[in-house]
This record gives sequence, structure tokens and C-alpha cells, in this order.
Amino acid sequence: MTVAKSQPTHTPALDVERVRGDFPALYQRVHDKPLVYLDNAATSQKPQAVIDTLDDYYRRYNANVHRGLHKLAELATEAYEHARITVARFLNAPDAKQIVFTRGCTEAINLVAASWGGANLKPGDEILVSQMEHHSNIVPWQLIAEKTGAKVVMIPIDERGQINLDTYHALLNDKTRLVAVTAVSNSLGTINPIKKMIELAHAAGAVVLVDAAQAAPHMAVDVTDLDVDFLAFSGHKVFGPTGIGALYGRAELLEAMPPYQGGGEMIEQVTFEKTTFAAAPTRFEAGTPHIAGAIGLAAALNYVTAIGFDKIVTYENELLAYGTEALQAVEGLTLIGTAEHKAAVFSFTLDGIHPYDMSPVLDHEGIAIRTGHHCTQPVMDKFAIPATVRASLSFYNTPAEIDALVSALQKVKSLFS
Repeated sequence: MTVAKSQPTHTPALDVERVRGDFPALYQRVHDKPLVYLDNAATSQKPQAVIDTLDDYYRRYNANVHRGLHKLAELATEAYEHARITVARFLNAPDAKQIVFTRGCTEAINLVAASWGGANLKPGDEILVSQMEHHSNIVPWQLIAEKTGAKVVMIPIDERGQINLDTYHALLNDKTRLVAVTAVSNSLGTINPIKKMIELAHAAGAVVLVDAAQAAPHMAVDVTDLDVDFLAFSGHKVFGPTGIGALYGRAELLEAMPPYQGGGEMIEQVTFEKTTFAAAPTRFEAGTPHIAGAIGLAAALNYVTAIGFDKIVTYENELLAYGTEALQAVEGLTLIGTAEHKAAVFSFTLDGIHPYDMSPVLDHEGIAIRTGHHCTQPVMDKFAIPATVRASLSFYNTPAEIDALVSALQKVKSLFS
């Protein structure tokens, strides 16, 4: 998904050793081996700037937001709301009021399903969801479909793990009310043609939600350029804290949606006869929010923006090319997900060795990878496999770490031969 408005004619090189120095967790040993962290699609490591920001909040101005008139509450509120502005700027959203803080991408999708879906879906309506989606972008739609009588329709993927636009276009019809699709597949690395999919969906009269959890750490995401209706991402995958995420929503949609949860802060007035609700985004942020998480997320977004997605995309594409060649040289290894456009995610199997048997050996070599279905069981069913080993890279990974993975895989083969 290319969403940056412009790219420089010459991209300066990323200084990976300097970047690695910003991440203290990378400099440790596991089983007396140097850590090789290749599980970034599950969660990313945190730069010192984020750690320091969290520490500073808890040490100096820990207080609840919006409700207190004392100095600490003012400082906390200012930092929290400035974080909302930072997220809006990161996504190129027109207005910070279009940003709702959530616990993560999963809650953001559930919010849209329960609130927008509950208010707008009716029997016979169709929700198009791609076959490569994370369970968090499948199950909420199934749940709301059961409640409303709508139907979830699968957008199939091909043998390379790609969506065929012609097939997708043919599924769109006057019953299609919503399309829910990931920008980047967490288990295949596929980068979907999101902008074109949104254009086609809008032409059919449908609303579009994009799961950008895997896109946000790797490429510029511009909601204005995409003309998307809803877009969600998680902080912990983009070098921020866990338990925080954000939902972007088109202003007129958010204002028309009923509250997702009830409680403090999200109200205008409460009596036992009637409650009236605050405007968006406050309407969707019941109770005390994850204040530290939002402030830490802003620090993470500032950090990655300062590096520059031009450098990140160029360097990670180099890692993708290097890793693809290195892994394909391993006899008996099959890459699952070979899309023409993909992120540096390598899912694979080894002939005769169950993925779960590989993981302990790799861990003993200091290599952190993910083994399983990666919350994408329909993908595993598509390829008729129970699970894969997944190595997912970030801009702080190196070719030497890919070499270490290949070496460890050769050890796996020798142990099970």
C-alpha cells in the first residue's frame, strides 16, 4: 500500500546500528545466545524515548485527565490530548476529534462493529471480509451479523496469498454495506491494494474499515489520501506501549454512532430519567483511559516519524529481498505467502518437521519467532497446513540476523533428520 503523498528522489540510507542502539531490549542474551528478535508482527520492541516518556509521566504528572483542576491534572490532560493530535498528524486525519483511543486494534474494530454495525446493519446486508484477516477482523463481524441478520461474505485469496481485484469487484453489490480488510497481512506479509479496494467499495455504496495494525509500523498511512471511512491500529506494534490503540473515523459516521460503552466522561448529563452523551471522540472513551499508553504512543509515533518512512520502506525491502533468497536456499523450506507486494514477513514450513517442533530449537539459539496459525486460521485452511513458523522483521533487524535464522534452521534439520 503506497500512501505517502511524495517520496524523495534519493532515499538516504538507514543507519541500522544507530537505530538498534535506541532499543535496549535488543542487547540481551537468551539461552546464552545473542537475542535475534524476529517476532515484530506480534509486538515490537520499544525505543528508549518511549520508555523515558512513560517513566516521566508516572514520576512527574500522574493524574486523571479532563476532570481535575489541579496542576498535575492539567499537565496530564494536555499531554493526553496532544497525543490525540499526534495520532491525527501521523494518519493525516483532518481533525484530532476523529481519533478515538482504544485498547488496541481489536477493540477499535469491535467498537465499529457494535456501534456502527448495530445501528446500520439489517437482515440481508453483506459484510465483505478477506480470507487473510486476523481473527479480530472476522469474529466481531460474525457476532454483529448474528445479532442483525447480516451475512459475512469472504473475499478469497489466491495461491500466493493475494486478493484478486476482479474477484473482489464481482462480490460487491447493492447488499454490500461494509468491507473490512487488512492493509498488510500479519501471517503472509501481503500488502493489499487498499486504495483501489476502497474506491470500488465506495462506488458500490459500502463503508470500509481498514485494519492497519501491520501497516502502521512499516509504511506511511494517509487516511485522507485513502479516503477511508474507518482505520484502526495498535500501539504495541508500532513501537509503543501495550494496551493502547486508535480508531480513525469519518466525522459524520462517528457523530451518528451510538456509544460503545457507558460510564464516566462520555456523557453530557445523567439523570435517572435520561442520559445524554458527549460528542465524538469522548462518547467512545468511557472511564479513565490508558493515559500513559496514549502519551507513550505519541512518543513512539514521533520516534518513527523522525526516522522517516522513506528510509524504513527502502531498508525493509532490502531485508525482504535478502531474506527471501536466503530462506529459499534452505532445502525443504516452503514460503507461505509470496505476494508480488509484501512486507518483510516470512511464514514457512519445513518438510517433515512440524512447526511446533522447530520453535524450541530456534528459541534455544536465541531466535524469537512465532509458531502457530497467527490468529489467521482461514489462511491455514487455504494452504491446507496446521501452522507455520513466522519470522517478521522490523527496521532494527539486520541481514546477519537472517543468517542466524538460516543457520538455526539448518540445525533444526540436522536434529530431525
